[in-house]
Amino acid sequence: MQPIARMGTVAVVGLMGVLGIATVVLEAQRQVAPPGGRQPQAPSTPRVAPLAEAKRTDGHRKVAAAFPNAREIDHGFDTLLNVPALAEGVMPYTTYLTTASTLTPRHRELLILRAAWLGGNQVIWADHAARAKKAGLGDADLRRIAEGPAARGWDPFEVTLLTMTDELFRNSSISQKTWAALSASYDLHHLMDAVETANHFVVLSMLYNSFGVQPDPSTPDRLPTSVPYRINVPAREPALKAARVEPLPGEGIAVNRTFARHAELNKARSPRANFINRVSKLTPRDREIFILRIGWDCQSEYEWAQHVGSVGRARDWGLDPVKIADGPSAQGWTPFEQTILRAVDELYRDTMVSDATWKALSAEYDTEHLMSGVFTASSYRATSMSLNAYGVQLEAGNERFPR
Repeated sequence: MQPIARMGTVAVVGLMGVLGIATVVLEAQRQVAPPGGRQPQAPSTPRVAPLAEAKRTDGHRKVAAAFPNAREIDHGFDTLLNVPALAEGVMPYTTYLTTASTLTPRHRELLILRAAWLGGNQVIWADHAARAKKAGLGDADLRRIAEGPAARGWDPFEVTLLTMTDELFRNSSISQKTWAALSASYDLHHLMDAVETANHFVVLSMLYNSFGVQPDPSTPDRLPTSVPYRINVPAREPALKAARVEPLPGEGIAVNRTFARHAELNKARSPRANFINRVSKLTPRDREIFILRIGWDCQSEYEWAQHVGSVGRARDWGLDPVKIADGPSAQGWTPFEQTILRAVDELYRDTMVSDATWKALSAEYDTEHLMSGVFTASSYRATSMSLNAYGVQLEAGNERFPR
């Protein structure tokens, strides 16, 4: 028989071991599985029907007239037009990144099509396969985009662009090796345009998948079905301790001064954020649940800090940041708030809202609120990825993640 003192030590060590395991389990419960475990499968019929011409008001037609090339987006634009202000929030950035950024058409289409492949979105793939062919990419190149950066035939910098897209999608950030390789060939504006192109077309994949947008028959290309869905990137590196993109000097929070480094891009991006924070009809409490949960999922501490703090003022709306981190299983959420949290986790992990969660959201949200909620989480996923990639640093006194 062991001495009592020895038995006590073993018991304490054993208890500490159990507590340690419990802590690990708790952390695992807080973190959602990363994106890219399987290719998303969007609905085969619309959840939100494209707005028919007969139902359009003068307000709808005014928005449509502001984007004369919107027909190139096919059913995507017509679906967004159900909420005209949402279309106005999405289209300026989509137009800039598709037609006016500093990137060459070839590089632009590599990033967009890889984002569409990762997000499993037929609409974007179909539309941009046609654009890619105009930029000199052939059918074999389209298949290699699906195969990813490991496919034979890419030049080294194209491998870097595809790798960057994969890292952003899976890790919500960019490794130091990939950033260094990008920086060796791209100036600051090209760097930001590349990151924002990959991120924004992940946003569109999330929207189009969740809304059930269908590809137009006039764009016959479809995602290759014979290519295995595979993302092979290293584990995410620790958060940056210094900015990669230095904010402009002056007053205001760092995120605004960081995007201000690229004025043309920032002008096109601003309507996306403006819709969420000033136009959307979501309640402030719901809006901040969508934003904070996606910030947690993407592990974007800057976004989290701003929306716990002075930008989102989460506690003013009765929100406990620890409960946000704990997710839908935490005590105290209403059933509908649990549905919102599940929707955000699905958007992050699966690049779409599941049928069951969409049905549950639809029980309390009308079409405008549904579309606004999905857009809020999707847009802030892109913002989180950008903040992580650029290394935007916390402001003095910001509240960090719960530990």
